Amino acid sequence: MSQLSEVCSTLKSTLKQKNITYKILAQRLAMSEANVKRMFSLKQFSLARLEEICEAAGLSLSDLFLLVENQRKKLIHLTAEQEQELIDAPKLFLVAACCRDGWRFDEIIHHYQIDQFECIRLMAKLDRLKIIHLLPDNQYKMLISQNFQWLPNGPLEKFMERNGLTTFMAANFVGENSFRFYIRGTYSQTSIDIIERKLTQLKKEFALLNQEDSLLPLDKRQHIGLLLAMRPWELPQFKALRRE
Repeated sequence: MSQLSEVCSTLKSTLKQKNITYKILAQRLAMSEANVKRMFSLKQFSLARLEEICEAAGLSLSDLFLLVENQRKKLIHLTAEQEQELIDAPKLFLVAACCRDGWRFDEIIHHYQIDQFECIRLMAKLDRLKIIHLLPDNQYKMLISQNFQWLPNGPLEKFMERNGLTTFMAANFVGENSFRFYIRGTYSQTSIDIIERKLTQLKKEFALLNQEDSLLPLDKRQHIGLLLAMRPWELPQFKALRRE
């Protein structure tokens, strides 16, 4: 992610935590809401404008850059013990996923069968696991990166292989916002490296969009799954016809 994208992403997260919508920010900047949205979408800020946005959010420029630096230090991986604790407690796992997606406390208890006191208890446990930092008034700060990755062959990956991927693929992918494709070919190592680099970039963009959309009300968002996979492979029917 570019430095400008990091600044923009961190600024959006800070505005969300302070309940400053694009509409409110537009009023404070004496701009139209459409222009504010365009500015964030294009990531085009003059230094003076960036300073004005920080002031509207109660920050200094140095505060913002410190937040960006702290964001870079977020965890990419959990430990095997942390992953195991999550999958051993479905509601804890659920609340962790909601926090990672930027859900507010009231959205979690409204949308799922978790009452206020149970949600506080679960978020406190996530705090002890160092997945979030619990703040006053049931606010929180994520301690894991949007670019979070499962441990290879770890508890979360094994859990998703058993429970997630099977149900994910058990569909015809013909509905709205659904599509599936399979591409095969024989490629040079140079081409394989290019494909892998592009898929990695797409994964980062997917995570960034998830963070940016956390500013929107929950009724403007929906759960989406994206599966990317690549490995040396040949159809068994083809392989059976190979000459020994």
